[in-house]
Amino acid sequence: MTALILLAAGRGSRFGGGKLGAHLSGKPLARHAADRLARLPFSRFIAVCSKTTPELPGFERVMLAPVDGPMSRSIAAGIAALRAEPSVLVALADMPLVPSSHFDALLVAFDGNLVASRVRTVPMVPAVFGARHFAALQQLTGDRGAGGLLQDAPTVALDPDLALDIDTLDDLKRAEDALR
Repeated sequence: MTALILLAAGRGSRFGGGKLGAHLSGKPLARHAADRLARLPFSRFIAVCSKTTPELPGFERVMLAPVDGPMSRSIAAGIAALRAEPSVLVALADMPLVPSSHFDALLVAFDGNLVASRVRTVPMVPAVFGARHFAALQQLTGDRGAGGLLQDAPTVALDPDLALDIDTLDDLKRAEDALR
């Protein structure tokens, strides 16, 4: 069965810090993605966190080390926490508008190898990776994430408006408007 890794250790430097705890429609930003994902049938719920990550009920917390490590280290920490899971869905805690139906569609489309979200023509996370990709995920470097592994992946379309990644206060306002 597929495990889940929620990347929730972002520094939020463009936001001014603490973005995952910033309130969006009455609850911390990170809780929006976590609450949607918590309703799905994953074998494990892992959140890669920093000290400022809000509580995410039902998730195992894996602390990012070093504390200010880039996204590649968050992915590696999440993969290292897996046991014998044959696959993992990787999602971002700062994408609060991705609907449960999209995560469901990724799981249905997963063929045991790889499937990514597609926004316009760009493959991206959320994505599901089979175990054959775990070593490559642990060897990523920098703050670019797994995009390079997704270039030729089968994809499931994600509406660009729902793929909003909160990086600034303006993004948070756009998400608030979208949730109204």
